[in-house]
Amino acid sequence: MKTNNILVLGMLIFTFLLNTEVRAQDETKPAYITVTTVHRNPDTDRKDWQKTEQEYYDQVTSKNDLIIGSEILNHYFTANSSEVLFVNVYKTWQDIEKSDDVTNELIKKAWPDEKVRKAFFDKQRSYYTTMHSDEIYTSQPMVGEKELKTDSKEPMIVYVRKLQLSMNGQGKGLKEFNEKVTLKNPYIKAYYPHRHAWGADSREFVEAFFFDSMGDIEKSFDKNDELTKAAWPKEADRKSFMDEMNKAFTGIHGDYIYTNVPSMAK
Repeated sequence: MKTNNILVLGMLIFTFLLNTEVRAQDETKPAYITVTTVHRNPDTDRKDWQKTEQEYYDQVTSKNDLIIGSEILNHYFTANSSEVLFVNVYKTWQDIEKSDDVTNELIKKAWPDEKVRKAFFDKQRSYYTTMHSDEIYTSQPMVGEKELKTDSKEPMIVYVRKLQLSMNGQGKGLKEFNEKVTLKNPYIKAYYPHRHAWGADSREFVEAFFFDSMGDIEKSFDKNDELTKAAWPKEADRKSFMDEMNKAFTGIHGDYIYTNVPSMAK
């Protein structure tokens, strides 16, 4: 990878995942994103899994108006092949709590017979191990977002980059960088930055990038180089800008690639 690629990508910081209602809000007003990571049992039949989760989505998630965005992300290139991420988006923190009551009502309506309801959820739970983790993030529209606009029914590639904030009050320029580079890159179909609100690491800053294919990730690197050089033609100016922006982060990051399920995206 080229040196400039590394400099650029070091600042491309998950989701995932705001629908029309979120985008209609004030540009600087964050939404709340819950991410539950579960682990698929190795003997799970993928077609049966998708059929069951689709039924739950159609009967519950899609009808819960407090859930204004959602995605299910499957492992593609991550450290654990059993990972499945359930991502939901809410307007407020209070809506996260209120949503449980709405969900319970929708469940009882969809499966009114208690025995049938128990059988359905026993089956759904059988697809996963008992281990899971939960995180809550706030969206960061103030540094720029690129909305996903597609009618494609094919799964998209979702590249998630997790960085550590330096938490020292230094570093500036991410918004300018995104406006001049990230949001202009045609290979990046959507871009959603968000940061820790509740969970294991308060330093976490995450970006989610949506691509049509794995090949487009590599193509986007070259396009980032081109756009960066166009925005800051002088090498000294470019280096100075990047050095200042990098102060906001520790330099430690993790990379994760998932695929989404379009029929269960809200």
